[in-house]
Amino acid sequence: MRKKRLSLIAGVALVGLALAGCSPAGGDTDDGNANQVEVFTWWASGSEKVGLDALVGVFNEQYPDVEFNNAAVAGGAGSNAKAALASRLEANNPPDTFQAHAGAELTDYIAAGQLQDLSSFYEENGLNEAFPATLIEQLTSDGKIYSVPSNIHRANVTWVNVDVLESAGIDPNVAPADMDAWIADLTRLKDSGIKTPLALGTEWTQMQLLENVLIADLGAEGYSGLWDGTTPWDGPGVATAVDHYGQLLDFVNSDYVGLDWDAAMQLVLDGNAGYNVMGDWAEAAFVQAGQTYGTEYTTWATPGTEGIFDFLADSFTLPEGAPHEAAAIDWLTTISSAEGQKAFNIAKGSIPARTDAVASDYPAYQQTAMTSFGEDTVVSSLAHGAAAASSWSADLSSAIGKFGADRKGDALIAAMVSAASSALG
Repeated sequence: MRKKRLSLIAGVALVGLALAGCSPAGGDTDDGNANQVEVFTWWASGSEKVGLDALVGVFNEQYPDVEFNNAAVAGGAGSNAKAALASRLEANNPPDTFQAHAGAELTDYIAAGQLQDLSSFYEENGLNEAFPATLIEQLTSDGKIYSVPSNIHRANVTWVNVDVLESAGIDPNVAPADMDAWIADLTRLKDSGIKTPLALGTEWTQMQLLENVLIADLGAEGYSGLWDGTTPWDGPGVATAVDHYGQLLDFVNSDYVGLDWDAAMQLVLDGNAGYNVMGDWAEAAFVQAGQTYGTEYTTWATPGTEGIFDFLADSFTLPEGAPHEAAAIDWLTTISSAEGQKAFNIAKGSIPARTDAVASDYPAYQQTAMTSFGEDTVVSSLAHGAAAASSWSADLSSAIGKFGADRKGDALIAAMVSAASSALG
């Protein structure tokens, strides 16, 4: 099946899953220890830290003379890390490389002149051939590439506790056809005595859930049109999605506002919830808990999104003024290598960006994601920086959080219309 790619932002293709320019503008500083690299991430704990550790293991094998300096800052979806990074960049004190979500999230850094063009490194290391051509095209900004992917994640995944559904007479292996059918099953779960049919967490997880509902109710083309102005935020499709989202909130845990994604997912792991909508970094949590895919848990594309892959990717950059550029380029080389991507993605639950990855090397869930990425229509995640610039995403996040408290659908739509107007002009 031919892969379909959609335009996601007017005038801006998804920015860079790319590597470092081989002859960047700056140079290593002489600080007495040039053989080190400070890597700034939000992978500070849990399954994310496991993935980072696996990647560092490969880096240490490939570059044993370079000291790895872990500058991780804890905080769900990188909110705390991004704030700390902004302060450092403002003070002209960049790390050697930093994690960012590929796509529109990088546009602010590019506009501020804070990232180096990494296109020549792609050329010299054969990465234009190693990564899919369609992905390279969408992850290029004005002919340049600004970051390198460590992975590809899918954001429209519903994680299912098999026993919880079977106890209510629901077949866990058959996904509901659409949002209305899923709401019917959620009602059935609640009526069976499950207090929390759908687990939910803090603000960014709420935005990811609404993002999934928008995809389900608008379809791939309609959803993608939200980001270039061709789909109206005050149209009937968005109104339907807001109504469905409000209904879903009737089935979530009462303490959701204070839970990060892993605590919300733990409700599913422990059998205290039937479902959770989360990116596939959640796979590592099930593996670490000793659960078996297809036995204790399973997954589907979120109801109504079958045939669509909601894309995001973690990527790494080369900042202007990086103190240890040579070592940073070494890190980016490991990020892009077949060995680095295999070690990292098997541990983290995501899939490699490289086309030469062997599917049979990966566990069952990742094999399903690799197939979907190769066949499905690809759209960009809002909650994870691919669809909208940071300021637009922040406005939407605030409005979605407010809706969770007041359930005023008209106010949410008005706020989303206003945010789009400010972003698109």
